[in-house]
Formats: sequence, C-alpha cells, structure tokens
Amino acid sequence: MRAVIYGAGAIGGTVAAALHRSGTDVVAIARGAHLDVIRDQGLRFVAPGIDERLPVPAVADPAEIEPGEDDAVLLAMKTQDTAAALQRLSAAGFRDQPVFCLQNGVENERLAARRFAHVHGVTVMMPASFLQPGEVDVFTVPAFGILDIGRFPYGVDDADTAFAAACNAANIAAFTNERVMATKYGKLLINLNNVLEATLGPDQPRGDLPARIRAEAEAALDAAGIAWDSVGADDPRRSIYLKLTDLPGIARRGGSTLQSLARGTGSVETAYLNGEIAMLGAIHGVPTPLNSALVAIAEDLARTGATPGTMTLDALLARLGS
Repeated sequence: MRAVIYGAGAIGGTVAAALHRSGTDVVAIARGAHLDVIRDQGLRFVAPGIDERLPVPAVADPAEIEPGEDDAVLLAMKTQDTAAALQRLSAAGFRDQPVFCLQNGVENERLAARRFAHVHGVTVMMPASFLQPGEVDVFTVPAFGILDIGRFPYGVDDADTAFAAACNAANIAAFTNERVMATKYGKLLINLNNVLEATLGPDQPRGDLPARIRAEAEAALDAAGIAWDSVGADDPRRSIYLKLTDLPGIARRGGSTLQSLARGTGSVETAYLNGEIAMLGAIHGVPTPLNSALVAIAEDLARTGATPGTMTLDALLARLGS
C-alpha cells in the first residue's frame, strides 16, 4: 500500500510521519511554507521520546503523482477544502482507489461519494498540533492516536483491514468498525465545543453553553433518526492508548478550530460541525439557535483574523442573545 495523504497538517502530518517511520510508502500533498519546509528539511515529528526530521516525499498537487492500483488516498484537510481537493484528485486520474476521510464532521464522505466508488469513514482521536511550517506535534502515549475505520455508509472491506493493519504497525491504534459513521456522529458531538475553545480560549469558563449546544444537537440527531456512538471520555480505549502527556518546550494550544485561528488561515470548519446541526434542525423542525449563531461568530473571527480567546464569556453570551 502507498498512502497518498492529502493535507499534511496536525492529523495528516502525524499519520504521514507514523506510516513513514514504520516503512509504509507515503507521499504527502501539502501547500505553502509547510510544503517548502518539508521538501527542504523534512517533516519534523515530535512526540513523547521522539524528535525527528523525516524525509517524507511531498508534492503540491495530485497531478504530480502517478496514481497506482495499490494507492490509498487519505483526506486530511478541513472540510471547507474537501470539494476542491476531490476535484483535483479526479482530474489527476484517481478513480478506483479507496478514499479514507480522516476528517471531523460527516460531510466529507458525502462529498467523496459523488466522485469515488470506494469511500471510507475514519473517526480520528489524535491530540496533535500543527502550528508552524514543517512540524507536527503529538501529545499522547503509548499510541499516537486512535482511529475507527469502515466503509461509508456501512460495512468493512479489505481496504479497511489493510489500512488498519498499516496504522497499527505505525503505533496508531486502529480498529475496523462496520458502524463507523455512528462514531463519526459521536465525534461530531464532541467537536461542537471546538468553537467555544477557539472564541474563549483554552481552559476558560464556558458556563452552561456546552450542555445547551449538545442538547440542541441530540434533539436534531434524534429527529433525523441518526444513531451515534460515544467516543468521548467514556470510551475505554482512551485510557489504554491515549494518555495525554507533555512535550518539553512545546505547549499544546488546543483543537483544530483554535489552531486554524492561531495560524490565520482565514477559514474554519465550524459550518461543517455546528452547521451540520443547524442544517439538520432546519430540515427536521428542531430549533438550533446556539449552533446556528456559533457558525456566524466563528466565521467572523476567521475572516477578521482574530486570535484565539478574543471573546469573553459575557461577550459571547451577549452575541448569542443568551
């Protein structure tokens, strides 16, 4: 198997580094200064007891890769960039290769299924950071992360088994799961708080907002008849494989939305997290005012280049009319 990893940020970069270290053939698709550093100096991979620069092959576009029958495409960009990435993959000649969506939310699989026949969901539990070009940092022991892997919308096939085996050999605890989308909806419920971390800052008071946001979400999922499986703190695998630890001299800043604001990317994925709940609410007649408003707030912050922690809880509550 060759892993074609499209998007080499916190998740894609960690998976690229882990697979490369274990001997899997890897090529990463990256952009900007991140691509330049990887090409010139290698990908710096920092984890407990590890600080290495890895010569991970990297290109700027799928057109620079000759598609192979044994390729597995791993999508690891934010959802707002997925449609364009899929178009470029198709234009580059990728057709029958399995496409794995290592992404938050549940929209990526739907987008991929419009162009590719073999689409797989991957639920990612991987506390990693990408805050400077050419470097990804992982903060857990003994594994770099936990993945649930399965076909979209349901089932498990040989591609899932092969990818899971490669990940397990690379110190990523991977599990095949016929109900992978149920775990992705469970992860979605956790990710609804990403916007609170980004707007208020890490470890700041959030009042009762997390409970109210989740209540809206669960009501919308129930109305839509969507089942979800928990992958939160009550998942017993976390205590086995995913113990948070410190990296000397490197602070963990927070989750994916906070990292997007910190890097000044100009966009966030909130429309595909809280926005997913807003959409389900609109379709099924369930009020979701908090999740709807948080989409607009997050996008305003990204558009204006605001830094994480810009808002106080009182200011956020006022903006929410709450």
